[in-house]
Amino acid sequence: MPPRLIRALTLATLLAAALWLRLHELGRRPMHADEANQAVKTGELLDAGRYVFDPRDHHGPTLYYAAAITALLRGETSLPALSETTVRFVPAVAGVLAVLFTALLGTSVPGRDPGRAARWPALAAATFVAVSPPALYYSRYFIQETLLAAFTLACLVAARSWWRSGLTRWAIAAGVAAGLMQATKASAPLFLVCAWLAARITGLRPATRRPGRDLAAAAGAALLIAARLSSSFGTTLAGLRDALAAYLHAAERLLGPSAPPTGHEKPWDYYVRLFGWQREHGIVWHQAPFTALALAGMIVAFTRRDPVPRALSLYALFVAALFSALPYKTPWHTVHLVAPLALLAAVALGAISRLHTGRPVAAAFGLILTATLLQQAWRASFIRPADWRNPWAYVHSSADVRKVTVLATAARQAEPGRPIRVISEEYWPLPWYLRAVPDVGYWTEPPEDCDGALTIASNSLADTVRARLRRPHRESVLGLRPGFILIVFTPEP
Repeated sequence: MPPRLIRALTLATLLAAALWLRLHELGRRPMHADEANQAVKTGELLDAGRYVFDPRDHHGPTLYYAAAITALLRGETSLPALSETTVRFVPAVAGVLAVLFTALLGTSVPGRDPGRAARWPALAAATFVAVSPPALYYSRYFIQETLLAAFTLACLVAARSWWRSGLTRWAIAAGVAAGLMQATKASAPLFLVCAWLAARITGLRPATRRPGRDLAAAAGAALLIAARLSSSFGTTLAGLRDALAAYLHAAERLLGPSAPPTGHEKPWDYYVRLFGWQREHGIVWHQAPFTALALAGMIVAFTRRDPVPRALSLYALFVAALFSALPYKTPWHTVHLVAPLALLAAVALGAISRLHTGRPVAAAFGLILTATLLQQAWRASFIRPADWRNPWAYVHSSADVRKVTVLATAARQAEPGRPIRVISEEYWPLPWYLRAVPDVGYWTEPPEDCDGALTIASNSLADTVRARLRRPHRESVLGLRPGFILIVFTPEP
C-alpha cells in the first residue's frame, strides 16, 4: 500500500477510536451544575427560536446553536425532550476535531531530513490528544471549553497554511475560525495574542507580500462571524453590545479592587499539579510522563533552528503562564494546553528517532505514554466520572440528583394541584432534572408558604422551612454535591 494511504487509514482509525471514547456511555455521568445551566439555555433556544447573549453569567452562542441543531436532527424539539447524550454530542465531536487538527499541525514537526517534516510524529501527537485525561473528560462535558480549543486549533491550522502559501483564502479561513472562537467564549483573544507573540518572537513571516490586505480580510471574516452569532443572526442587535460588555464584567469580577471571591481562586501552581502527579485519598492521578516528554520537546525546539517548534513552545509557555497568573482557575482550562504539549512531546519523539537505533526507543516511549494516558483517562471518564477525588470532576453533582425526578413525578401524581418548591442558595442541576415537571418554583430564601407537593430545602435553610410547613412531612436527605446537602420534605398522606 502507498505510504500516504497507510497514513490516511491510520488517522481514520485513530479518529474512529477517539469518537468511540467520546460517545461511549455519554449519558451515564450525572449532569454538572454548569452543564445543566447550559442545557437549559439550549432548551430555551429551542422553545424561543433565538438566543439572547448574557454578558455576565454565560458565554457565546456557538455551543447552544450546535446543540439545538443536533437536538432537532434527533427529533428533540423542546427542553423537556432534550437528553444528556444529545447535548454532550456537540463537545464530543469538537473533541474529535481537536484530534484531527492536532494531526494536521503535527505535520510541521521536523523529520529525519533537514527541512522536511516527519509524518508519524503527527499521528503520535494526535494519539496523545485522543487519550488525554482532560481532553477526553471535557469532550464529554457540555461546556464551551472543548469547542473553543477546537476552533483555536482550526485557526492555527489555517494560519499555518496561509503562512506557507500566502493565499488569501487561508487568511479568511483563519478569520472564520477566530470569529467562531469569539462567538464561543470571551477569552478567545488571549489565545490569539499568545499565538501572535510566539510567531513574532520566533521570526515567522508569511509567504505573501501583502500581509496587511490578508490580515484585513481575516479580521473582516472574524467580525462578520462573531457579529452574526452574537446578534442571533441579526435579530438581537443588543448582543453586539453585550459581547463587548462581557470583557468589562469579567475584568470587574476578576481584577476589580472590590471584586468578591468567586470560589475558584487557586494557587499559581494549580495547573502544574494537574499535569504532574498528585494523590487524592489513596488514588493517584498523574500526567507526569506526558509532561516530561513535552518539556524534553521544548528543549529540543530551542536547540534546533526550525522556528515552528520554537513558536509552539513559546505559545504553550505563554498560555500556561497566563492561566497560572490569573487567580481564577478551573480544571477545564487545561484542554488548551493538551494539544501544544502533545505536539512538543512529538517533537521529542522525533528527536529520539533521529538517534542511532532511536526509532524503536521512540516507538516504545510513545506506546508507554499512550498506555499511561489511556489508563488515567479511562478511570477519570468511565470508572470515577463523578467521584470527588477525581481532579477533573470539579465540584461535581452527586448521583443523588437523579432521584429528584422520580420524587417530583410521584409527588405531582399524589397531589397534582400543588407546586414543587426548591428552597436553596444553590440548586443547579435540579432545574435540568425537573425540566419536564410542571409548576416548579425556586427560592434562595424561604417564602412564607413552604408547603407543596414536594419541598426541597438546603440543610442551612431546613430549620426555617420546617417551621413554616403547616402539614406533617416525612424527611429524607439528598446530596447535591460534595459538602452540600438537601432535605426533602414529602407530605404525609
